[in-house]
Amino acid sequence: MKVSQVTVRKRLYFVLILAVLAFAAMVARLGYVQLWIGGEITKKAEDSWRRDIPFQAKRGEIVDRNGIRLAYNISSPSIMAIPVQIKDVRETARKLMEPLGMSEETLVKLLTKRQSSVELKPGGRKITTEKALEIRKLELPGIVVSEDNKRFYPFGSLASHVLGFTGSYNQGLTGLELQYDQRLTGLRGSVSYLSDAAGRKMPQSSDNFVPPQDGLSLQLTIDQTIQSIVERELDQAMLQYQANSVIAIAMNPNTGEIYAMGSRPTFEPDKYQEVSSEVYNRNLPIWMTYEPGSTFKIITLAAALQEGKVNLEHEHFYDPGYIEVAGAKLRCWKKGGHGSQTFLEVVENSCNPGFVTLGQRLGKDKLFSYIYDFGFGKKTGIDLKGEENGIMFKPKQVGPVELATTAFGQGVSVTPIQQITAVSAAINGGKLYKPYVSKSWIEPDTGMVLEDAKPQLVRQVISPETSKKVREALEKVVAQGTGAKAFLDGYRVGGKTGTAQKVVNGRYSQNEHIVSFIGFAPADDPQLIVYVAVDNPQGIQFGGVVAAPIVRNIMADALPHLGVKPRTKQVEKEYKYGSGEPPIVTVPNLVGKTVSDLYEDMNSNFQLATSGSGSTVIRQAPAAGARVDKGSVIRIYLGASD
Repeated sequence: MKVSQVTVRKRLYFVLILAVLAFAAMVARLGYVQLWIGGEITKKAEDSWRRDIPFQAKRGEIVDRNGIRLAYNISSPSIMAIPVQIKDVRETARKLMEPLGMSEETLVKLLTKRQSSVELKPGGRKITTEKALEIRKLELPGIVVSEDNKRFYPFGSLASHVLGFTGSYNQGLTGLELQYDQRLTGLRGSVSYLSDAAGRKMPQSSDNFVPPQDGLSLQLTIDQTIQSIVERELDQAMLQYQANSVIAIAMNPNTGEIYAMGSRPTFEPDKYQEVSSEVYNRNLPIWMTYEPGSTFKIITLAAALQEGKVNLEHEHFYDPGYIEVAGAKLRCWKKGGHGSQTFLEVVENSCNPGFVTLGQRLGKDKLFSYIYDFGFGKKTGIDLKGEENGIMFKPKQVGPVELATTAFGQGVSVTPIQQITAVSAAINGGKLYKPYVSKSWIEPDTGMVLEDAKPQLVRQVISPETSKKVREALEKVVAQGTGAKAFLDGYRVGGKTGTAQKVVNGRYSQNEHIVSFIGFAPADDPQLIVYVAVDNPQGIQFGGVVAAPIVRNIMADALPHLGVKPRTKQVEKEYKYGSGEPPIVTVPNLVGKTVSDLYEDMNSNFQLATSGSGSTVIRQAPAAGARVDKGSVIRIYLGASD
């Protein structure tokens, strides 16, 4: 059939229109791609070409309250490989064998991986700067020295349970390192470059450096000097008593700031793999729970005084050595009892029957109300992981016997941090504060304080007047009662002993005890409170004999460091013949005396320890006029006379 000319023209116009529309669509699409989404596509392309070499941010330092560094970073580069840029794999592996301490075959496997970049581990992880320099000098294609650092703890095991430690990638694993890992870590940086499909760097392309953002620095309430004093005493206690464990906490009772916290056994953060996970995962001062024993009597005393249930000086109590409650005979620690005594002497003598009587006067509801108000039975909220609650009787479980035993610290379970926090409230004017170890967050480059923690008052538990009475009674416990070995002349130490039977296999052990002492000073204005507990010391197992001297030693060095000056008035230490307690004597002035004169003046009151050379005393410690136990050591330093 013959097609007309008109039909041909129509078809040509139709094809032309289609062609024009197709061309317009192509132009529109090209314009859209070029002008509208061109940047996005280019970015995606570059992202597929780009290779990154990571640069770790510097982890924030952890410093003590005075700025002394407790944890910081030291340079420790790592070695990276870019496999596609390596020209001779075998030769590269051979040259890296010695400095990295790795076999040739292991290195070959790493260098031939189908990855854009490979870390040469373990030998290339966190190496010394000397090794890094040695590898740089080799100028091996495809081998990159990546700047890195590792955590360093300059004081070894000091405060290790508080600080914690980091892993091989500087990630926090325990302690504060874990708790504040994100803030300490910062943001990672990198050097990036463009590569072709084979991974080779594109010619004439420039590297892009994104600097890392260093982590924030954390300042603690911990005082490195006081922490060192505490750790010294912990080591000595473990050596002397061969105990299962020893814990100690030193704290500002007026704010909740922790000056020191430690325990034994311990570990070095750099060598945590060398000890059992039970050692580094358990921060005993906040994790360990046990029956507190007589240190808990402070709570019963405070409650009874606040409720007006006792007059300490004018009311008497007779102790035959036991008290019967609901058919159970609860005994005093002193066989035969203390006889007739005032309730102040009940406190000084730590008389169990006397405290049972105070508990009975208060009654179940009132006593347990105060126990909960002092913070027992729940976590204190200290800013450390792993805190336990302790265990209290449920109201329906409390009968006459449970009420009686609770009054003198048996049958309930507490943590050391609960104990020291509660007693702080009893002696600081009645205020319960939340304990804490994190003081402030600091911007590392400018030193600007970004956040600064303030003391957090939980509640007012007892009145300031009642708190004053508690302090006065506890000062007499040290000067005239069971806490005599904590006496520190001039500093007005108050405190309370504790000796609690351990529960072993559901029964009270006759041979294993947790002995403790909690002490504070000065008694008229407490600035420091220290709690020490020793688990199953070998030999004598009494808090007043084992733990009280440890607290005394800590306070003797910590109080002067805090700038606390001795008082001119105090409750004088009472010397009791046959008690084993030495009398107090005054240190003479030995400065200026010759060695030949010394021993004539010393008689049997003191022992001498000398250091230095010369014939004349140029310095002495303790200073002249100090009052110490008879038989104490005086350290003298010898030199030439002027």
